[in-house]
This record gives sequence, C-alpha cells and structure tokens, in this order.
Amino acid sequence: MLLHAFPLSSAMWLAQREGLARVCRVITPDLRGFGGSRLGDDEPSLDLMADDVAALLDEEGIDKAVIGGLSMGGYVTMAFCRRHPDRVLGVILADTKASPDPPQARENRERIAQAVLASGSEVLVREVLPGLIGPTTKERRAMVFGRVKGLVQSAPPGAVAWAQRAMAARPDSTDTLAALKVPLLVIVGEEDELSPPSDAAAMAKAAPDGRLEVIPKAGHLTAVEQPEAFNAAVTEFLRTELRNHLP
Repeated sequence: MLLHAFPLSSAMWLAQREGLARVCRVITPDLRGFGGSRLGDDEPSLDLMADDVAALLDEEGIDKAVIGGLSMGGYVTMAFCRRHPDRVLGVILADTKASPDPPQARENRERIAQAVLASGSEVLVREVLPGLIGPTTKERRAMVFGRVKGLVQSAPPGAVAWAQRAMAARPDSTDTLAALKVPLLVIVGEEDELSPPSDAAAMAKAAPDGRLEVIPKAGHLTAVEQPEAFNAAVTEFLRTELRNHLP
C-alpha cells in the first residue's frame, strides 16, 4: 500500500505500480479529497486518513500489508502505525519526517490553505511546486517536472486546504517509530530540502529495525524523479529485510 504526497494523487505512483508488480501486489489509493476520492465533511485529521486506509484493506480482504508513504503519505503511514499496528507487515517512509511542524510552518500551511480556497492553485505552483523537485530533475528531466506541475495544478482546493490543516496538527511520531515491531525502510532524495537526509537518518535510527536508502540526483519526490532506484530499494527491502521477519 503506497500513499501519495501532497498535493498530488495516486497518479504519482505509476512507475511503482508497473515496476513493483513483479514482486508484490501494489495498491495506490487516492487519499481523502484527492484524485477520485471524496473529501466529506469531517474535520481535518491524519488519523481519519489512516482509518480510510484500514477500511480499504478491509474492502480488499487484506489483513496485513506493507504500508508506505511519501511526504504527506508518510505522515499518514505513521498515523496508521499508531492506530492499526497489528495490520502492518513492514513500513516504508520516503521523503518525510517524524517531527511535528514548528509554529511558523503551521502558520504557513494555514496561509496557503486560505489562499488556495480563495484563488485556486496558483499559490501551489508558485510556492509548493519548486520544493517538490530536485535541481537535477529540473535541469535534466523537464518532462518529469511538467508532469508534477500538472498534478499540482489539478489538486482540488478543498482537499488541499483540508490536508494542510491535517498535517499542521500532526504529533511527533518519533515514539511511533521506536515502538515498531516490523522492519522500516527510510528512503530520501539526496537533494531533498523539505525533508532532508538528516531527518531520514534520524527516523531510521529511531526504529528498532530501520535502514536508510539515499537516492542520488533526486529531490523530494524520489519515486517520481528516480523511479528505478526507488523501486530497487523497495524490492530489496521486500526480498531481504522483510522476508526475514515473516513467520
């Protein structure tokens, strides 16, 4: 189960749906309000998003799964680990962080939420998009940058504001990682400035069985910018670390 980044949709996982199909079944839902999913009237909450993931597992008849997420999807993954630990076979956290937002970051999320509701996606293109992609991708892979820009522009304003407020309220998840009883793979782009390698290393160190994979020439969206390297790291994790822990 792979959970997408903000403010994208499950479409970001195209290369993973194709590339990982040889080694496992891959499920890539749209998180609440994004892509084809309904937002609803509930108050913003990562816990609610995590419960949506559990409900999807129920619908698919799946008891346990490897749960992974990138950026916002990582926050939802950690919430899932808190709320449904008995349903987790392994954890993948990519380009995310365990620490909560400091006050200035929370204020900025609220500012962007209000701007999107008032004026649409232009603020996302101007302020959020540049940080999603690393300099190597911007310089050498214009089509990838264009694809990400299109996904950002198509994000529904209501979902964007809801998710910003949900992320702003998230707790510190360091204790969640320390309590994991399953293997953890932490992936980070070498050029990620939003969730830098230092944050990734701290997450891997916090877990009893954590390993770190740094992807060269990638920024915040490692799965999109360097899909082959991302898929190789996940495949190795599934075939070695995870297999050793299965009954």
